[in-house]
Amino acid sequence: MKLVIAIIKPFKLDEVRDALTSIGVHGLTVTEVKGYGRQKGHTEIYRGAEYAVSFLPKLKIEVAVASELAAKAVEAISAAARTGQIGDGKIFVTPIESALRVRTGETDQDAL
Repeated sequence: MKLVIAIIKPFKLDEVRDALTSIGVHGLTVTEVKGYGRQKGHTEIYRGAEYAVSFLPKLKIEVAVASELAAKAVEAISAAARTGQIGDGKIFVTPIESALRVRTGETDQDAL
């Protein structure tokens, strides 16, 4: 089992969710986060004063998938989240040692 973690632009959420659903992924967790990468934020003008925005709003998506589905999930997220502009995000894949569905007690693959 793998945990796919993606940091994406907020307006791309619906496209990413649809892409994951189309490959058979039916559950995900979304968290609103702020951060920056190479773009290092940007400057904005508010009431005539210029100020730096160091942390940009992003969404963190976490999806637990079977190991054989991880590559397809990464590909689907990448294609759906890409705008071609700086700040499109990152995708990380980590192993999951075990999983448990609290309601039924199912474990590992069955819990997904």
